[in-house]
Amino acid sequence: MAEAGRVLVGTCNWADHKDFYPPGLPAPERLAFYARFFPIVEVDTTFYGIPKPEVAKRWVRSTPDSFLFNVKAYKSLTFHEREDGKPRAATDDEERDFMTLLKPIRESGKLRGVHYQFPPWFTANPANMDYISRLPDRHPQDRLVVEFRHRSWSEPGRFDAVTELLEEARMTYCIVDEPQLGSGSMAPHTAVTTPDLAVLRLHGHNYKTWYKKGQTSADRFDYLYPEEELLEWVPRIRTLANRVKEVHVLFNNNRSNYAVVNGLQMGELLDLDLPSPDSLPKRVPDTEQTELPLETSARRRPRARA
Repeated sequence: MAEAGRVLVGTCNWADHKDFYPPGLPAPERLAFYARFFPIVEVDTTFYGIPKPEVAKRWVRSTPDSFLFNVKAYKSLTFHEREDGKPRAATDDEERDFMTLLKPIRESGKLRGVHYQFPPWFTANPANMDYISRLPDRHPQDRLVVEFRHRSWSEPGRFDAVTELLEEARMTYCIVDEPQLGSGSMAPHTAVTTPDLAVLRLHGHNYKTWYKKGQTSADRFDYLYPEEELLEWVPRIRTLANRVKEVHVLFNNNRSNYAVVNGLQMGELLDLDLPSPDSLPKRVPDTEQTELPLETSARRRPRARA
């Protein structure tokens, strides 16, 4: 029997976990502190703005040699930017600057994936399928991860064509766990489109804020997974690890230290060599979340094994 692929657990950015870091820790030192707990992080600041390459070089220097980055594509590259009320394509300068940013991370050997997350208004149609098929032309040296946010991509009869397109272009389909609510959410299909990588992003299940306008990221992803829900993913993650060389499990429930807590809990459930969630400070902010208890350490109970 072939050896299972390795599983890497991390979070979607390191800056938002304000209740994770020691009080007074300077912002430039947070990534190094984060890297003491996790082997990988998804960089999402690159979605909102494109830092200079010098910033990327600092990220590389701040982390161990084995540490890995997935970098989120700048927002205009995924049609999140609007002009006269309509989504606009990236300018040549934006595309050049983003690719320049990636270079020092790639050269360090720490760039594992470039993440293209498309918005709910990016629907499944021939023009958008063509755009996706041409992404590797921009990234001949990179692994690409593609995440959809409109349910049309997973309609019966179309999903097979979508995953076939990704497979032929050697791009990884991003598996998501998110509120199943309306057209702006994808079902958690555990599709594998590349033999070397599978990516799972966990956004939480906060139905109340999924479509709420004017909210912050912390509002939308205000959700602390109970251990029972994490356990539901354990056998699926292990199945993925039996099919690919590497699985990334990335928590995007970025309020307080929720993503960190759940990430370390998942590490325990998967028997990974991560610190215990009990090592974290027991700090939780005020929150509107009422469905779940607000303790920040894993509940100690007999663990089911997949």
